[in-house]
Amino acid sequence: MVAVDLGSNTCRAIEYDCVTGTFGRECERIVKTADRMHETGRISGEAVERIVAALEEAEALFDLSNRRYRAVTTAAMRMASNRTEVLERIEKRTGIRFEIIDADREADYTLKAVRARLARLGRDSRSLAMVDIGGGSTEVIFYQNGERISHSFPIGIVTIAQQCSGPDAVRRLLETHLSGVRQFVRDYYAVHGRVETFVTTAGTPTTIAAFLQGMSYSSYDPARINGFELTREDCEHALDDLLRLDEKTRSVYVGVGRETLIVAGVVIVEAFYDVLGFDRSVVIDDGVREGVAIDACSQSDFNH
Repeated sequence: MVAVDLGSNTCRAIEYDCVTGTFGRECERIVKTADRMHETGRISGEAVERIVAALEEAEALFDLSNRRYRAVTTAAMRMASNRTEVLERIEKRTGIRFEIIDADREADYTLKAVRARLARLGRDSRSLAMVDIGGGSTEVIFYQNGERISHSFPIGIVTIAQQCSGPDAVRRLLETHLSGVRQFVRDYYAVHGRVETFVTTAGTPTTIAAFLQGMSYSSYDPARINGFELTREDCEHALDDLLRLDEKTRSVYVGVGRETLIVAGVVIVEAFYDVLGFDRSVVIDDGVREGVAIDACSQSDFNH
């Protein structure tokens, strides 16, 4: 089957063999679903065109019209006032029907994917905090004693970056959003105690890990990302190095369309180290799309 995740910044699809439990071909395109949404509350026609182009590429690779698939979409579509119209247009143009999932299911899919990857790496996943920083929202997920407690916060690299001119402006704007995060973390630690492992996932931490290992956007290798130990100091060094690059050179490493977003992303990642009280994290490439695939294979209600 094929799992498709239309996020607030990227559209990602991947093959999954339900029998062997292995992933196959994948594709990812930056679509900026949440572009200018902080101003309009709507998904633009230009964003729809980028999404359709990405899905046409996925169709050419996977032949989705003749395969079982599950397609989900997250924060930007949840927030958009024109979401029904947009999804109808996308389905009419591509034949792909998306399901808008709430923050709780998004966290559940991500946790399933991350724990499965940690198991493959031989890493313990019984006590962890996870931060999934997306284009329009950030999910903070705690897992301990078999129980998941999570919360979604309106902190996204697209929505934050488009309101700021540089890292200092990002820090000032971010500070206005962090009080709720700090309270959520304090409340969790007070009741359940600290967790053992901090996991970061989604585009920003994986891009930082790739950049630190000298990978370009085109040579990105998930096998070298999964399990990478990323310190807060690493993030600081990466931000300094990225800021020294002009946007054209930066795009070679982070991808066209992410040149300015990555700066906001690194600042956001740094903030969550501080809020959660960790100086290092384990980076995992797997996220919502992998969790959707794993979950779908235990179900029988595929879209196609």
